[in-house]
Amino acid sequence: MIWILFIGTMLLSLLAMWRLRSNFNRFSRMPVASGLTGAEVARRILHANGISDVEVVPVAGSLTDHYDPIHKRLALSEPVYNESSVAALGVAAHECGHALQHQQAYAPLNARMAMVKVQGIASQTVMWLPLLGAFTGFVSPKIILPVMAIGWGVIMLFNLITLPVEFDASSRAGKALSSMGMIQTREEADGIEKVLKAAAWTYVAAFITSLAYLLWHLLPLLAGRRE
Repeated sequence: MIWILFIGTMLLSLLAMWRLRSNFNRFSRMPVASGLTGAEVARRILHANGISDVEVVPVAGSLTDHYDPIHKRLALSEPVYNESSVAALGVAAHECGHALQHQQAYAPLNARMAMVKVQGIASQTVMWLPLLGAFTGFVSPKIILPVMAIGWGVIMLFNLITLPVEFDASSRAGKALSSMGMIQTREEADGIEKVLKAAAWTYVAAFITSLAYLLWHLLPLLAGRRE
C-alpha cells in the first residue's frame, strides 16, 4: 500500500508540473499586443496600487518566480522578467497579487507566513525520521508514527492555507490586467487563464499529497485507540 501511495502521489505531482510547464512554454511563445515585458507589467501594477517599497528583480531559472514579503522583493524568472509574452504577463501579475495581499494584510497570507518556519521543520522531520528509525533503530516505531502524523498534519495545514492565497493572487492578477488595459485580445486572456490555472493545480496536488500521507499515518493511530 505504501508503494501505491508513493507512486500515486508522485504521478499526481508530476502531472501537475508537466501541465504547468507545457502551458508556460506554449504561451511563452505567444507575444502580447502591448509589447510589455513581465518586469514592466509588475512595476505598473505595483505603482497603480500605491506600492513603492517593493523591488522588482530578475532571478535565475524558469518558474522560479516568487514574492518575498520579508525583503519586499518581487523576483521574476528570466523568461518572465525580460520577455513580452502571454505567460510572462500572467506570472508577473500573479506575483503582484501576492504583493497586494501583503499590502492589505490578507489573512491567509499572514497565516501562511507565520507557518513557514514550522512547516520547514515538519518537512525535514517527515523526510529524515523514517530513515533514522530504519537505519539506526534509535527511534521506536511507536514514536515515529505519531510524530509523522503531526508532521504531515502541519504540512497539510500549510498547503491548505496556501490554496486561497494562490487562487486569490490569480484573481487579483486577472482583474489588474483587465482594468489597466494590458490584456488586449480574447486569446491573451484565455492564455493567461490557462497558465494561472495550471499553476494552481500544482498547489492542489501538493495539498492532496500531504492529506494522503497524513491519513496514512493517522488512521492506524485512531484504529489503535478504538481497539
